[in-house]
Order: sequence, then C-alpha cells, then structure tokens
Amino acid sequence: MPKRVMQGVVVGDNSDKTVVVRVERRVMHPLYKKFIRRSNRFHAHDAENRFKVGDQVRIQECRPLSKLKRWEALYD
Repeated sequence: MPKRVMQGVVVGDNSDKTVVVRVERRVMHPLYKKFIRRSNRFHAHDAENRFKVGDQVRIQECRPLSKLKRWEALYD
C-alpha cells in the first residue's frame, strides 16, 4: 500500500528535529455551494532541522516516531 504524501506550510519549528505543518484543503459547503478552506496540523520529522517557518514542504506517512509524529518531511 502506498504511503500518503501531502503538501503544506511549516507553521512551527521550535522543537528539535520536528516541524509542524499546516495542510489546507478546499471543501464545498453543503448548503451554500461555496468553497471553504479547511486545514489540519501535522507534526513531521525533520532530521536535519532544514525547514523554517513559512517554507513549503511535502510530508509522507511513516511509522510512529513519537506520541504525535507519524509523518516525515521530504527533502527534494
């Protein structure tokens, strides 16, 4: 089974080797039929501490690395 890959923006980099990534998606409102933005925050493993707040980053599913980290940041 392939691993999920998402793209988002780094919103937090205070922790060592961890970044918080906000992933937005557009969903149509069921009644008004307008597109609205919904977002989720994921904790991702950043082994080299390369990403900073505001960076565009791709994250991929991985095994559980800690209580909240189940994603890893991909380096291009």
